[in-house]
Amino acid sequence: MEIKDIKANQGNIDLVVEIVSKEEPRSFEKFGKEGRVCNVKVRDATGEVKMTLWNDDIDQVSVGDKVHLQNGWCSEFRGEKQLSSGKFGKIEVVGKSEEAPVVMTNDPAMLQQEAGMMSDEEDDTELVDEEEFVE
Repeated sequence: MEIKDIKANQGNIDLVVEIVSKEEPRSFEKFGKEGRVCNVKVRDATGEVKMTLWNDDIDQVSVGDKVHLQNGWCSEFRGEKQLSSGKFGKIEVVGKSEEAPVVMTNDPAMLQQEAGMMSDEEDDTELVDEEEFVE
């Protein structure tokens, strides 16, 4: 099955997708039990869709991972389709991301810290005394 074939209120969804982005997990309490929920955006060759992760599934996946959703469920919230493992489904990581996550920042403190982490050995530029070139 592919993302383009998914319809709202459809069950028995079986597909392999890549995690594109992952939101921060949220905690909740329902019927006296605590839990966690997290939204991720997933894609395949035919499109993208939001998927909801619950409790232990949240810590199992990272951005860039390929996951296999078995016996999943598609609901619709505010006109947007959302996948979930539902009550009887399963999410399995079938390929871990190989590359480290990229962090983008405009925080000067982080930029200075990053620059300070480079040692002189890693820097290929040669320092030259300016007085050597004065004639």
